[in-house]
Amino acid sequence: MQQGKSRWVPVRWSELPGFQDDALHEAWNAWLKSCERPGPALAPLCGEVRRQSLSTADAQRAWLRARLQPYRVEPLSGTTEGLLTSYFEPVFDASRTPRAGFPVPLYRPPAGLAARRPWYTRQQIDTLPEARAALAGREIAWLADPIDALMLQIQGSGRLRVTEPDGSVRLVRLAYAATNDQPYQSVGRWLLDQGAVRDASWPGIKAWLAKNPQRTQALLWSNPRFVFFREEPLSALDAAFGPRGAQGVPLTPGRSIAVDPQSIPYGTPVWLASPGPQVSLQRLVLAQDTGSAIVGAVRADYFAGWGAEAGELAGRLKQPLRMWVLWPRASAQP
Repeated sequence: MQQGKSRWVPVRWSELPGFQDDALHEAWNAWLKSCERPGPALAPLCGEVRRQSLSTADAQRAWLRARLQPYRVEPLSGTTEGLLTSYFEPVFDASRTPRAGFPVPLYRPPAGLAARRPWYTRQQIDTLPEARAALAGREIAWLADPIDALMLQIQGSGRLRVTEPDGSVRLVRLAYAATNDQPYQSVGRWLLDQGAVRDASWPGIKAWLAKNPQRTQALLWSNPRFVFFREEPLSALDAAFGPRGAQGVPLTPGRSIAVDPQSIPYGTPVWLASPGPQVSLQRLVLAQDTGSAIVGAVRADYFAGWGAEAGELAGRLKQPLRMWVLWPRASAQP
């Protein structure tokens, strides 16, 4: 059956690689989050999902087989193999006020953002007096490194250890609020097109910048898109999950993915299989987010979590992908 930009082909459960081996309880945490804002087709199952959260893995597997039908996700034309990448929540030290060592501001959306679309480019924000004036007083905090600020904008959210004016330190989350509506351009692609690097991962980009600091500004300006944030408090409970994705629920490390919602509805349980040099994944995940680069039927962005280890994985993960949606048997159409 057709679902937007994709075709769903019914298959046997035996087609799902690694289905017998997954630690399903880890995915159940993500599914419980999806049940906070379920879609109409999956909402009737949420009572059972909650009850199954205390079951054994074997009981959960038996319930999945009884209540859901797996469908292989395919594009309307072309191969069934797609692309898996990864994203994460960076963690940076920051200052509430500009001071030595922390010169790079992060902003709330400017007051006139909606009235001027598209808004100023990244280069114009750095150079035009009228753009600077529009952002005056909208600073949330300051970072040490402009590349860290760019990474935060590309990932869409992050955690800050903010030093307040009185010297106290608070852990907060910066969540995506808006963009300047300019096109996104990959700084890695910019470097590759110039023949400057062979490794366009974040570690590769940072290594190149360490050798070419005089070209930092040119690299930043190659991406016209600029992201604005909102600050959120980070309680101990909130800190155990990632930011809220496009479904409106907190993301679960290793069990949440971003998808093209025109191919897979938010909240859908998905079986993911991706072999590769970085990590081999065969597991149940939940479609809870999207992104401007996540387009197509067999395309996903894997939420790796937060911090340096997650960033290392997210910076390098780019490998083949196959996906199966798990859809309620009682529903004739998605």
